[in-house]
Amino acid sequence: MQISFSNKFKKQYKKLPSYIKDKFDEKLLIFSKDKNDPVLNNHKLHGKFKNFRSIDITGDIRAVYEEINRNSVYFVSVGSHSKLYS
Repeated sequence: MQISFSNKFKKQYKKLPSYIKDKFDEKLLIFSKDKNDPVLNNHKLHGKFKNFRSIDITGDIRAVYEEINRNSVYFVSVGSHSKLYS
């Protein structure tokens, strides 16, 4: 699977505490093997995010991505639930 990241995502990721970056890296490894693994809570978004999906990184941290095609995804943002969807 090809995984790419937006510049916005990269900036948000840099600002995360190291323990959350580590957690994201763990979840990304799981995601690359099986994007529907139950631990990710992969789900469709609605409203202005209707073309995107989200995975759980920690209890409140989410990573939002867009499926480009069957083998390619594009992560667009990462952060707390309240900051991403406000």
